[in-house]
Amino acid sequence: MSHIAIGKDSRATPPGQGKGLAAGTLGVWGSVVIGLASTAPVYSLAASLGFVVLAVGAQAPIAFILAFIPMLFIAFAYRELNEEIPDCGTSFTWATKAFGPWVGWMAGWGVAVAGIIVLANLAQIAGIYLWLLIGDGSLADNSLLVTATGVFFIALMTYVSYRGVEIGAKLQNILLGIQYLALVLFVVFALIGIANGTAENATTPSLDWFNPFAFESVEGFTEAILLALFIYWGWDACLALNEETRDARRIPGRAALISTVLLLITYVGVTVAAMMYAGVGEEGTGLGNEVNAEDVFFALKDVILGPAAWLLVVAVLVSAVSSTQTTILPTARGTLSMAVYQALPRRFSTVHERFRTPSFSTLVMGVAAIAFYVVMTIVSENILADSILSLGLAIAFYYAITGYACVWYFRRELFTSRHNFIFRFLLPLLGALMLTAAFIKSAIDMADVEYGYSVLLGVGGTFVVGIGSLALGLVLMLIWRTQKGSLPFFRGESLDADTPVLVPDSPDTYRRSVDGGLA
Repeated sequence: MSHIAIGKDSRATPPGQGKGLAAGTLGVWGSVVIGLASTAPVYSLAASLGFVVLAVGAQAPIAFILAFIPMLFIAFAYRELNEEIPDCGTSFTWATKAFGPWVGWMAGWGVAVAGIIVLANLAQIAGIYLWLLIGDGSLADNSLLVTATGVFFIALMTYVSYRGVEIGAKLQNILLGIQYLALVLFVVFALIGIANGTAENATTPSLDWFNPFAFESVEGFTEAILLALFIYWGWDACLALNEETRDARRIPGRAALISTVLLLITYVGVTVAAMMYAGVGEEGTGLGNEVNAEDVFFALKDVILGPAAWLLVVAVLVSAVSSTQTTILPTARGTLSMAVYQALPRRFSTVHERFRTPSFSTLVMGVAAIAFYVVMTIVSENILADSILSLGLAIAFYYAITGYACVWYFRRELFTSRHNFIFRFLLPLLGALMLTAAFIKSAIDMADVEYGYSVLLGVGGTFVVGIGSLALGLVLMLIWRTQKGSLPFFRGESLDADTPVLVPDSPDTYRRSVDGGLA
């Protein structure tokens, strides 16, 4: 019998049972909820809408629409690759099969490092917003208290993820429901305020808000698109749970596409409502007021919702906490898959016997996120802030690799049908090229000492953190390459283009016997 070499809290994996995860747990709705929750829609809008307006003014709605395009194109790449290779390693597995172990390992690292960095940010936000609800809100300025609270939330969500994907999915239904309730109330009360004349800066919507040729500067356009790209990130979490989905080959890809479209409707709809209510002026509640940029909802909550204003604060808190859990899920499964194919030490392939979760990988992700968060907070909160700004580099990095991997993996059949030409070649390639351009442009901008909150080594701290975190992955990969257990992976023996992947619905079992990995 083929099985994964596993630890004391794990179980053997019989033929057809994949990597030992809880196969068949999620349906279409559960997958969509995971995809939506991972993007933290309320927090993403709160943190980005104001800055997008500062960059392009009334063209904010079209900026969100244009940023959606590469996300949609890459979502098609994910769907096509997942139908062929429904492996929880997603970008790592697909890139390895397309380009070999070195590119595949770095794609896996891109997913992991993005998750660790964003977990620190989400923890910080959760800590701040919890204490904004207590008393007069002054406790939110206590750095030690906020950090301790953030650590608690990471630990709590790590525990939830450790206990099983089913309990996590049920929790996400509740948390996502709270977020969308708050957004719906925000839009409804904003429209009521406009209708009854209580909106001081009420603005009539214009078709120019959706005019892609109305941007006044290339710099502003680029900045807005990069900001908007970030808030769509996270929908791919439902793909990482493919082996725990009832139809591993079809449902995750379908859920990813549904998630991205729902996000587009959410972001554009809320943006239009906010602009109609507050306008884009630079004073008062105007969205162009720099004072309001860091959190548009916090600036508008009292005038729109009145006594129920606290609901928006709760929604941002819930959004951050919710995304904390759904960020741990895909990163843990990515490292699980890397270990199964010997791209990481075999301990990362441990699957809990009872909960059927990647137990060791989940705990490592939680500990790594806590360590990063605490160290960055102690060293400099400015560097922590710059690490968040740099996140777009890691996102564009592994999304682009996935797009290119789709094209190259299916290269022999790209022109055999209209479907293959459009969804396996044209759209993934365009999405990858757009994200490559975004990566290069972002890196150049981040190198400027005026960019971000710190300066390191004579250049912008955001650049150093962003490029440095990816370079760290290269160093770790080279270190692992020196270990005996890594040789089957780097020789292309444990995973190559023809390797049958360990997925629940596959009748094939992985029969190669290699030292220290699969037995």
